[in-house]
Amino acid sequence: MTTLETKTSRMPKSKRDYSPAARIFLLLFFTALAILVMIPLIAMVLGTFKGGAEMWRSGLNLKPEFQMWSLDYWRYLFTGITVDGELLPHKYFTWFGNSLMITVIQTVLSLFISAFVAYGFEMYHFKGKNAIFLCVLMEMMIPFEILMLPMYVQANAMGLLDNMWGIMLPFLASVSAIFFFKQYLSGLPKDLLDAGRVDGCNEYSIFFRIILPIMGPAMSSMAVLVGMGAWNSLLWPMLVLTSMDKYTLPIGLNTLFTPYGNNYDLLICGSCFAILPILLIYIFAQKFIVEGMTAGAVKG
Repeated sequence: MTTLETKTSRMPKSKRDYSPAARIFLLLFFTALAILVMIPLIAMVLGTFKGGAEMWRSGLNLKPEFQMWSLDYWRYLFTGITVDGELLPHKYFTWFGNSLMITVIQTVLSLFISAFVAYGFEMYHFKGKNAIFLCVLMEMMIPFEILMLPMYVQANAMGLLDNMWGIMLPFLASVSAIFFFKQYLSGLPKDLLDAGRVDGCNEYSIFFRIILPIMGPAMSSMAVLVGMGAWNSLLWPMLVLTSMDKYTLPIGLNTLFTPYGNNYDLLICGSCFAILPILLIYIFAQKFIVEGMTAGAVKG
């Protein structure tokens, strides 16, 4: 067998190499998997038209029950007017704006800082580099619940409690993003740095003008993951924030559960509307997510 035949025999199968029965099985399997994933989302969307009283009575379910449908619950979300016509203002969109601002700022700064750290680890050689990087990776093995108390004490000493920066600052250097970017950069030739130096670029110009544009696919995919983490964060913002006007959306929705009554009408519609930004980002950035996750997987 020649070398070419050997390489060809080791290549993965394409769609045409699968039998019709195998393709039908894969189609049915992934269709069933997609339906299984979509069931909670569909149940939540249907619940927004039934209201909190029905959800309390029968829970979230897939029964349409069109005779019970009403848009009054969505009207309450956007106007503060209840089903009974009473004006009952809420702070939902204040919480929504706080979460949106924190997510955007934290995602942008986290991507930039993490990419800069990963660039230093991968492209430069210095004494103790492996030991320092090992310490960075070890942070991934420590549960957040263990770090929570010392982080709170430090935030209190720095005067960052009840402050938006107190939420963002501890997470601006994301360990998972640093590791991901370092692996991505390992697939780039080191000759790019030498070419930049020959053209008169300093070390910062090489990063901003050469390396950073190449990291576009990796940045796009990691932006979704970092953004989802910031948007859904609950425990740490709950510890830091005390003013209701500064609450993020997860904390605000959590306050709708009280010993004196639960505002299910706002909770179900607000929870459904809260997933919209992440869902839209994922839909429109899906191509970049796939490119970022697969880029650098094959070298040479």
